[in-house]
Amino acid sequence: MALFRRLLPLSSSINRTSFWSSGILLQGNQSYGAITTPEKTLLKLEDGETRGDADSVIADDEIAKIWHEFDSAKQSFLKIPQALKEMPKMNPEGIYVNKNLRLDSIQVYGFDYDYTLAHYSSELQNLIYDLAKEHMVNEYHYPEVCMEFKYDPSFPIRGLSYDKSRGCLLKLDFFGSIEPDGCYYGRRKLRRKEIDEMYGTRRIGRDQAASLVGLMDFFCFSEACLIADIVQYFVDAKLEFDACYIYQDVNRAIQHVHRTGLVHRGILSDPHRYLVKNGQLLHFLKMLREKGKKLFLLTNSPYYFVDGGMRFLLEDSLGLNDSWRELFDVVIAKANKPDFYTSEHPFRCYDAEKDTLAFMKVDAFLPNNVYYHGCLKSFLQITKWKGPEVIYFGDHLFSDLRGPSKAGWRTAAIIHELEDEILVQNQDAYRVEQAKFHIFQELLGRLHSTVSTSQKSEANVLLEELNECRRKASHKMKAMFNTSFGATFLTDKGQESAFAYHIHQYADVYTSKPENFLLYPLEAWLHAPFDVKIMPHHVKVSSSLFKT
Repeated sequence: MALFRRLLPLSSSINRTSFWSSGILLQGNQSYGAITTPEKTLLKLEDGETRGDADSVIADDEIAKIWHEFDSAKQSFLKIPQALKEMPKMNPEGIYVNKNLRLDSIQVYGFDYDYTLAHYSSELQNLIYDLAKEHMVNEYHYPEVCMEFKYDPSFPIRGLSYDKSRGCLLKLDFFGSIEPDGCYYGRRKLRRKEIDEMYGTRRIGRDQAASLVGLMDFFCFSEACLIADIVQYFVDAKLEFDACYIYQDVNRAIQHVHRTGLVHRGILSDPHRYLVKNGQLLHFLKMLREKGKKLFLLTNSPYYFVDGGMRFLLEDSLGLNDSWRELFDVVIAKANKPDFYTSEHPFRCYDAEKDTLAFMKVDAFLPNNVYYHGCLKSFLQITKWKGPEVIYFGDHLFSDLRGPSKAGWRTAAIIHELEDEILVQNQDAYRVEQAKFHIFQELLGRLHSTVSTSQKSEANVLLEELNECRRKASHKMKAMFNTSFGATFLTDKGQESAFAYHIHQYADVYTSKPENFLLYPLEAWLHAPFDVKIMPHHVKVSSSLFKT
């Protein structure tokens, strides 16, 4: 964590934004220059005037200018500038690029199943939460009152960290610092003073980072909520507990309901409740086949679960005699990612009718066969597919994408919440608050750099008002996403989150679902924005739009 660093240029300008929508290329050109600070007036010292007197006059003049700009800004906020309304809207279904990608060089498309090909409803988190808490009560002998807990979808976001030594859920920024309003002990948000007392500093050091675990995949919502609810129960009951044991028990319970098939059977017993059909999925996969691309499915889920889900998802699109397996050149289930990428486990041919594994060596992938286990080394030896011509789609940055990224594959992160966050960021209400925050931040910076310590009392009123206005703007932006932790990709101060850092590391491109590639030609060259300070999908609103 201590080694976190910004990977992108620090300039705040966005030179060009473009995306494909319904076959039409929409473009927006908007340049935001760096904010300039008015030069301080140079005063000639009169006879008998000291340097301190001159500095005081300069400071007073600057404070007066800041007051004037502050008052003018508040008046300008009463009406939304036309220039803000005309700013480009980002495409919720766009593909956003961290590393340049030539689609014409991609010959092989690989996919995870859960939350990549298969889209789930919000009901799935309730199912996982309920099954896990039941297991903890029945098998780990947690208090019976835990059965009354309910999953709260408004509480967690993806990308949080849990501190196993202190029991806190943390939202970290790009540099590994604790977000001041994103630290929860149980379900209670800690005040900044409490964070300082507990951690000494908001910056997570190397030793402290060792006790953190990242909650990065889509199943982490129920896990984070259950951890917080159990911690809160022990706190309220004034019972001693070990925060590490709580994490281990919750994590084991979550793993149990997956590995034993409880979640899988629950989903297949009521697919209309948990699975979301999408007619564009089959269209996308068929288009790739028609263009001569190779396709493979690589998932940790068992075959019967994948088969049941794919049959349901495509039942309205496939013909009666068609099989979804014909869409893929290779189908691998129970792959045991991320170990798949580093182990040397052999592949086993799976007989779906008998539910048995063959003992013969797998040295070729045959059509319509299903394979279990295996490893990346054998996969590449059998297929002869070269790294740069392969792209793999997955939702888990560590289990799905870190291994392929290190192996030379191109990677695409599927982040379903991206669509909702972009829709919020496109709203005028959000962009106004963002502009307010930038103006107040700029004025505060000028005030702090102008007023010396001995003069601070003269500017206290202005300082307090600016801080309060900045706090209100930050709070309003946060509440538009998640009232507890705010946006997934950004902190309350507009910096990238730790989750965004990992996307930069392991995802060449990211989007909300694989089918979004239908909006782009398969020969497209996807370029990273030339000069961005924050995530490619995020438009920064310049404070200059509200200046006259």
